[in-house]
Amino acid sequence: MTATDELVLRPQDVLPSPLELPDADVDIAVVAQLNLPGQTEETFGLLKRFTRVTLEELRDAGARVTLVDVSADEEPDDEVLRRAHGIIVLGGGDVDPSFYGHHEPIPNEFGRDPRSDERQLRMIQDAIEVDAPMLAVCRGSQLLNVACGGTLIRDIQPGELHHGADGAPMFLDEAVDLMPDTRLRRAYGRDRLTVRSGHHQAVDRVGDGLRVAARALDGIVEATERVDNTWIVGVQWHPEDSDGIGDDRLQLFNAFLDQARARARSRV
Repeated sequence: MTATDELVLRPQDVLPSPLELPDADVDIAVVAQLNLPGQTEETFGLLKRFTRVTLEELRDAGARVTLVDVSADEEPDDEVLRRAHGIIVLGGGDVDPSFYGHHEPIPNEFGRDPRSDERQLRMIQDAIEVDAPMLAVCRGSQLLNVACGGTLIRDIQPGELHHGADGAPMFLDEAVDLMPDTRLRRAYGRDRLTVRSGHHQAVDRVGDGLRVAARALDGIVEATERVDNTWIVGVQWHPEDSDGIGDDRLQLFNAFLDQARARARSRV
């Protein structure tokens, strides 16, 4: 592990008990980066809370969940993702800029881990190829864009709409506008959301096969979706933040699970 011993997040720290309910009817793989280089108490606590909320919400919605930690020493089990009816890719540290063609230092960079990037990029590309339903969150949405050949804004300036100021909590409420005729717009049934954000990077040049699905009030891309896949969506914000609006989280998770259940039925 790259984090200090006292700040190592283990799967047993985030897995809910019980892990599944008797009426579970769909298999979901949750891809997470549980530990970051230079992990702090704040990031440790956020990763623990966000991952656990995701797993609990999916379980309560009737899913069997399998956690895939891309920061672990052992290689992830690709068979877990092949068996899954849907995949959620959670957040974490900054994406190594070499994966989108940049090599200069990045202001305010944190948690860069190229091994995790390589693993997640491979998983995302495989999901696109087999048309697996996928929800990519924060870092996950950035990796989705990079996997499609896009680039990232390396340090948003000014960034006060997207993360807390120095000395303040990292996450804040942010308004985003949903684009017409997108999967996100249909999932929420309205034009504007208030979401939980804490990011200093975001999608820059949109990757091939993606379209913008939401923008912040300053024009920053806050969500994308694949045009030619059934349901692959990336959101820059954190629906799994328990300090956010629970109904909005459930609407997004349920839209994703509807697609995963449709895939499960098609395999019968």
